Amino acid sequence: MMDLGDLNAFVAVARAGGFRDGARASGGSASGLSEAVRRLEAQLGVRLFNRTTRSVVPTEAGLSLLGRLGPALSEVEAALDVLNGFRDRPAGSLRLNVPVSAARLILPDIVPGFLAAYPGIRLEVIADENFVDVLAAGCDAGIRYDERLEQDMIAVPIGPRVQHFATAASPAYLDRHGRPEHPSDLLGHACLRGRFASGSMLPWEFERDGEVVRVDPTGPLIVRIGGATDLAVHAAIAGTGIIGLFEGWLRPYFENGALEPVLEPWWQSFPGPFLYYPGRRLVPAPLRAFIDFIKAGRP
Repeated sequence: MMDLGDLNAFVAVARAGGFRDGARASGGSASGLSEAVRRLEAQLGVRLFNRTTRSVVPTEAGLSLLGRLGPALSEVEAALDVLNGFRDRPAGSLRLNVPVSAARLILPDIVPGFLAAYPGIRLEVIADENFVDVLAAGCDAGIRYDERLEQDMIAVPIGPRVQHFATAASPAYLDRHGRPEHPSDLLGHACLRGRFASGSMLPWEFERDGEVVRVDPTGPLIVRIGGATDLAVHAAIAGTGIIGLFEGWLRPYFENGALEPVLEPWWQSFPGPFLYYPGRRLVPAPLRAFIDFIKAGRP
């Protein structure tokens, strides 16, 4: 008989692409996962991973095992989850894959109340700007905007339903360089841009009275969207240039005067994000509790 913990360790390493990332995802240690995989390989008599100093890649045998084992372990989890029906309150783990913007702007109004209402649930949030297969990443659900949702996903609105793309700069910068009156004026300003992990850098889009204007300004600073976004915000506060970002992210700096709105009548609105999850599997009790909580509108 194979040890279920060793099988879970194998899946964690295979999905994460390494022992360290697998340890982060599973809450274990890299050395513990490595030992579990070695033990499993010895029992099976086949190598499951090709290991180098830079990568850990499943062998053909490893890929074959992963393809069969992933759904089987999901069934085990679903079977154990049935026990939640005998509890007064659901218990277990809930893993969410979300963009940094959602972790910063959406979840703070939801998570404390949810965890207080369901003390038996342990929530893990992975902030990731890449659009990933939530199941392959070992997550139960994710948060994304409508244009990045897959068609076979069930989507539930979460957070404010209308958001705005805002532009802003420090009063000192605007005093020195002037205040833009039309989006095209941004082409003559220092603008602080963000680049997605994919390498793409989307143009800034504005709209007023049915007129849509897209500009692709340049400037002295480009940051990776997500973890480095705050660097661009602080650079804008210091007077380096004009930043474009979620209005909710910049609102505190408008209120304390560190930043001044730029081209506010042109700010484009867009629908808020969605909680999404696969519709082809049984919904675990912790996820069902989270869905019911946000549907009830309890912040």
